[in-house]
Amino acid sequence: MGASQQQPIVYVVAGPTASGKTAISVALAQALGTAVISADSRQCYTEMQIGTARPTDAEQGGVPHYFIGSHSVTEELSAARYEELALGYLSQIFATNSTAVVCGGTGLYIKALGQGLDPMPTVPAHIVAATEEAYQQQGLTWLQQTVATEDPLFAATSEIQNPARLLRALSFVRATGTSITAYRSQTPVQRPFRIIKVGLDWPRDVLYNRINQRVDNMIAAGLIDEVRTLLPYKHLKPMRTVGYDEIFRYLDGEWTLPQAIEKIKQHTRNYAKRQLTWFRADADMTWLPANAPHIVQEILALAEKK
Repeated sequence: MGASQQQPIVYVVAGPTASGKTAISVALAQALGTAVISADSRQCYTEMQIGTARPTDAEQGGVPHYFIGSHSVTEELSAARYEELALGYLSQIFATNSTAVVCGGTGLYIKALGQGLDPMPTVPAHIVAATEEAYQQQGLTWLQQTVATEDPLFAATSEIQNPARLLRALSFVRATGTSITAYRSQTPVQRPFRIIKVGLDWPRDVLYNRINQRVDNMIAAGLIDEVRTLLPYKHLKPMRTVGYDEIFRYLDGEWTLPQAIEKIKQHTRNYAKRQLTWFRADADMTWLPANAPHIVQEILALAEKK
């Protein structure tokens, strides 16, 4: 057995939103007797439960979870901070276990954990402020179109419904002349563990139906009331998220509730498409049908093949 096979193993369960990552990750962790680290950039926020589909205690199935409801929306997190946190979580898990499970759909977080992030130039505050002011005056459509023009690579592979990320990308390209995507780890670091990545696959029509149903379930579970409690935090970056931004607009009277719900479904489908674009570009990802009857066994078998 080679030295690499003696290393601890991190099983990454990735895929688009509503693909069933949580249930499969929990089943995998139960089979291994280990813990799950979330790689979701929004489920980490305590105040955002319904709109992020954060797993309930019952859904966590008695499995220890890290980076779930662990931070306040007032604490701004980044991929670099996630890398630091997740490596710390892994150290804790590996103290008593030779395996860990990472579950999530935030591709940059998964990449940061596996490969590290290159040091990034600092963007001058006046450029950040000017870009933010232009967005406040001209709106999301202007922001999306401007990013598509000035940083088409980011627009093609990233979350274009998220104003915070769009603003960061636009400020960065204006300050440096370089796409922020160029700093998505061009020089991968060597980690002291093996990584096995699994992508959950659904036929597109089935995935979109799952997304639509999930949105309906969120509304029924009280998403509107959850967003209403977050009105004091509306200005914070985590709030510029699909499912929250649309309900804010409904509460502001900009859209009717049916319009807001349909926009959430549309924007979530758009986001899922971008997630798939990101993950399918990862040559290390093994794709499995999400509804395969013995998917946990298939994932575990990958450790013997790689």
